[in-house]
Amino acid sequence: MATRVRSTAEERREEVLRAALEEFARQGLDGTPTDAIAKRVGVSQPYLFRLFGTKKQLFLAVVERCFERTLGAFRRAAEGLSGEEAMHAMGSAYADLLEDRTLLLAQLQAYVACQDPEVRSLVRDGFKRLAGFVAEASGAAPEAVRSFFATGMLMNVIAAMELDRVREPWAHDLVVHKEVR
Repeated sequence: MATRVRSTAEERREEVLRAALEEFARQGLDGTPTDAIAKRVGVSQPYLFRLFGTKKQLFLAVVERCFERTLGAFRRAAEGLSGEEAMHAMGSAYADLLEDRTLLLAQLQAYVACQDPEVRSLVRDGFKRLAGFVAEASGAAPEAVRSFFATGMLMNVIAAMELDRVREPWAHDLVVHKEVR
């Protein structure tokens, strides 16, 4: 008879965060029932709340994880680089991140949930960290950093609509091609 190994609270926390990322990415903060997350992980709702307190705190943890993942990708990409070379490397790293549709949709859901003051504050802080890192790593002027993030937002929209699959001139003209970044 096989013995079942119990997960530690930290392992369960990680499992819940992964499941919550999937659920929140698809349905957002307001549309995601906590029982769907609990069921996906195989825990009870009370246990889920023991780990995170509230659904909003769980959502905030997921959003923070998304920002950490993006910042980590930027740090790795820019390592040893500066100027335009660093910005291009970070742009390419971001394009690679967008291949993870769940991460993309979770990020977009974070912006949608900004009507909530706590979510808005966390998203602002996360964006501030990203912008600060891009400015510091590249040494670029504010206008170039703004252009970098404007391109990133266009990349979000392109990825969300899967515009790279649309074979029409208007779509092709908008798609940010890897070799251009």
